[in-house]
Amino acid sequence: MERSPVRVDAEALHEFVVRVFEKMNVPSEDAETAADVLVQADLRGVDSHGVARLGKYYVAGLQMGIMNPRPEIKLVKETPATALIDGGGGLGMVVGAKAMNYCIRKAKQSGAAFVSVRNSNHFGVAAYYAMMALPQDMVGISLTQANARVVPTFGRQPMLGTNPISVAVPTREERPFVLDMATSVVARGKLEVAAREKRPIPLGWALDKVGNPTTDAREAMESRANLPLGGLTETGGHKGYGLALVVDILSGILSGWGPGATIKGLKVGHFFGALRVDGFRPVDEFKEMMDDMIRAIRASPKAPGQDRIYIHGEIEFEAEEENKKKGIPLHPEVIDSLREIAGSLQIAFDL
Repeated sequence: MERSPVRVDAEALHEFVVRVFEKMNVPSEDAETAADVLVQADLRGVDSHGVARLGKYYVAGLQMGIMNPRPEIKLVKETPATALIDGGGGLGMVVGAKAMNYCIRKAKQSGAAFVSVRNSNHFGVAAYYAMMALPQDMVGISLTQANARVVPTFGRQPMLGTNPISVAVPTREERPFVLDMATSVVARGKLEVAAREKRPIPLGWALDKVGNPTTDAREAMESRANLPLGGLTETGGHKGYGLALVVDILSGILSGWGPGATIKGLKVGHFFGALRVDGFRPVDEFKEMMDDMIRAIRASPKAPGQDRIYIHGEIEFEAEEENKKKGIPLHPEVIDSLREIAGSLQIAFDL
């Protein structure tokens, strides 16, 4: 019998994740940051990048020495508007947040700034970092490479990561525009969710071990052969392939860390950007035009059977509002994994 999701209080979940990271020798301030990134993903309904990955990715990474709980994050090179940062092999959430904060500080001085990062780890949901720019009336940009699990167009060997792109743009009265997308058809986390729930995946998401399209989520995870955004060439897959290469270039080549196909272990590079809106035009005018554009799109004619057009980020903002009130819905297997982590680390499990 299929078990139903369990609603968990967001603050309680955050406190639990902080305790887990602190138990793994992560400083309290960094533990708070890492927990915030993961819980925010679950709050916003992006459960593929939330606490479901706590044990498998982060606790395991720290225990195996793949991730450094107390990294020395170094500034390698900078100009007034650019910087290269070495993450010291730290938790990607910690490295990413510090790099984006540095990017924002530089943008305040120069009007725009870009930071490439090397020697980091999986940083969770890309939108978290892009959205850090919103309170500063800036456009935020966040990219990251990942281990190779996406095939190039006409290929069957994974050569690229899912390589997500996120852009966050401030508005006045409307919710901010927040794009957060993998440059593969779907992120690996979507396959993990489908496999956990024993659901088939749509044809065109991934290939099997011999290079044929598959609807079996577990087989797709084993083959590690996701298709680029757009799927096959006939449906525009070459465009997603190109976008994935752009992310690899800015995150891996520009930082000197290397492309996704050559990454060893879990270490990756990131790329962040921040643009001051008032460096181009008055902020109020910009925000008003953003609101007008969003409202015009939302009011445009709907396709048959549809009653609403969504703006990027809107679904996630609404999920966040609901989940703050009702609690975050976690799959029972995720609850089991958190209970197992608590037992192995000998900390209280009070969710």
